[in-house]
Amino acid sequence: MKIGSGADEEWESGKSEFDLPAITRIILRPRSSHFIVQETTTISKMSQPTILITAGPYQFLAEFESAAPKTVQKFLTLLPYRQKLIHVRWSGEGMWIPLGDTDFGLSYENHTSHPAAGHILLYPGGISETEILFCYGGVAFASKMGSLAANHFLTVTCGGENLRPLGEKVLWEGAQDVVFEVASEDIRRNGESEESHNAEEDRGLLADQDVSDDEDIIVHAGQEQTPHTPRTPNRVRFDLPPLSDASPAHEHNNDDGPPPYDDVTRSPTTAHPSARTQQFTPLLTGIEAPSVTVASNPWGSNDDDIDSWAERERSRPKSNLRNAFMNMANSIIGAGIIGQPYAFRQAGLLTGVILLICLTITVDWTIRLIVINSKLSGRDSFQGTVEFCFGKTGLIAISVAQWAFAFGGMIAFCIIVGDSIPHVLTAVWPGLREVPVLGLLADRRGCIVVFVLGISYPLSLYRDIAKLAKASTLALISMVIILFTVVTQGFMVPAESRGTFSRPLLTINDGIFQAIGVISFAFVCHHNSLLIYGSLQTPTIDRFSRVTHYSTSISMLACLLMALSGFLTFGSLTLGNVLNNFSSSNPLVNLARLCFGLNMLTTLPLESFVCREVMLNYWFPGDPFNMHLHLIFTSALVVTAMGISLMTCDLGAVFELIGATSACALAYILPPLCYIRLSSRSWRTAMAAACVAFGGVVMGISLLQAVGKIIRNEGGNTQCA
Repeated sequence: MKIGSGADEEWESGKSEFDLPAITRIILRPRSSHFIVQETTTISKMSQPTILITAGPYQFLAEFESAAPKTVQKFLTLLPYRQKLIHVRWSGEGMWIPLGDTDFGLSYENHTSHPAAGHILLYPGGISETEILFCYGGVAFASKMGSLAANHFLTVTCGGENLRPLGEKVLWEGAQDVVFEVASEDIRRNGESEESHNAEEDRGLLADQDVSDDEDIIVHAGQEQTPHTPRTPNRVRFDLPPLSDASPAHEHNNDDGPPPYDDVTRSPTTAHPSARTQQFTPLLTGIEAPSVTVASNPWGSNDDDIDSWAERERSRPKSNLRNAFMNMANSIIGAGIIGQPYAFRQAGLLTGVILLICLTITVDWTIRLIVINSKLSGRDSFQGTVEFCFGKTGLIAISVAQWAFAFGGMIAFCIIVGDSIPHVLTAVWPGLREVPVLGLLADRRGCIVVFVLGISYPLSLYRDIAKLAKASTLALISMVIILFTVVTQGFMVPAESRGTFSRPLLTINDGIFQAIGVISFAFVCHHNSLLIYGSLQTPTIDRFSRVTHYSTSISMLACLLMALSGFLTFGSLTLGNVLNNFSSSNPLVNLARLCFGLNMLTTLPLESFVCREVMLNYWFPGDPFNMHLHLIFTSALVVTAMGISLMTCDLGAVFELIGATSACALAYILPPLCYIRLSSRSWRTAMAAACVAFGGVVMGISLLQAVGKIIRNEGGNTQCA
């Protein structure tokens, strides 16, 4: 019998895994309060073949687990098995293969919620969809409902040093091809040779050159008593008394939920390649196995309630790439695009172009960083990620920033509706004010009430953001009309309406930080990013990256075209809303104003989605959908924003203060700060630190400028016509 790596096991004909006593080699090492227990090796060897896993550019060898025989046999029938690996969203450092409603007819065996790096599990379905989980680091297996357990049936035994590189590749680059197949004899022998060499090398390094074989403690296991459920061959098994007289876990036939099981303490991460053949066990710990729990059930005690909830979650509508692009692009190309000519006036033409390009690249990166952070933290919201990183303080900070930015946007959109649509209607129908009932549409306040309650409020009541795709498409069409109007009508502007150009206006002007604020306000859609990611039919980082790249790139081109057309037409006279530079008698400009107002009506529901999610996640985290809360929060948000817009048509510097500080926090500070907290040091964390410093400088200067405007009373006229 050999003691050491599982790759060095030998057959002894006619002997089962439990026929002979096992020998465990315990090597005491001077490492904190832990000792290292080399894996237990028995005389037997599993009859199943070694599996070759090819995932992306990496290859691994893996062995089946004898404690999950039914899962192993079912998986063998699938070989060779080709699929796609994507990064988990809820469970930490793992990858998964979603299998939808596939029913393998399996129950729970050798199941766990906390697998280690290199463990491969199959979740047979039920509360969440069927899936295969491939762990590359610390994992706490869970779904949106809570903690779950899956069958550990396969373990990587060779190539473990490439698990983390594979995981990071999937995390940053998206789905990777994976193939499971039976390893050839040559590949298997090469893997055994490499494992044996690594084991000898690791032992020599750990011994500190002062421990010999004679100093190892050889512990002979006691005589076999009642057969117990075997666990993974590369774990030390502590013989625990059975929980009951029921059949073992791998014979459990109840498909409704995972039965109680005995687990063992294990290292959640693999800090060194040698860790794949060793087990770290606390020296003085009561060996009392925890039981796996499916999350506490707020859906009721009836299993039918859980099943119906799970079915509703799976059947919720999803977005394809085009619809997701429409939602994100509409979230970016909103009210902010109309202020881009003003941003160029503030920064200067050359500086404005450079700022627009650089900020677009930065925003594109931080939008994707929010999804990366969500996966690393196992949280399903921007709020949850920041809370995971910084506790209660972080939760309060992100909640205030998200809610203030989104709610401020709702108020701004209501104001724009009142400032644009009535003027268009009275231009088309001069006697509208004298018409009973319909005359309300000619009044600013009446127009806001009718259009917001008649269009934006019903759209805000949707539970799924995917259902706003058609409205988002119409909003984008409206923005194309506005852009076309500014580009074409600029040539017809009379000379007296055109401004002048100076050297600072063409190169570098003194309003760079104001320009950064205006551009950032236009591009910040970070509070919508996880909603859009979650609405994808196949939510992978590469698909979301495509949506983000397309959305930000097209938005940048649209903003650049708008900025150049407006600024080169009006120069030093360019206003914050460039449409106000045009004559009110121009029919095409009035059509653009109408489209702008309607665009705000369809963009407002996106912001209400965010406000509602922030409130629900803060006060009712993890609770199931509640229609009463949904109606109360949605109604309160829309009515309150509408009411504030009825009282004033210009929030001045106070509104600018809220927008500037929350936009900087959402776009340039919180996402990279969370990434620094969640990741080890690398060139990416250095980039994140630079982004945080940039955001802090912009926020500080914007804050001082906004306070200065309040003191000097430069908010402008607040009287509404």
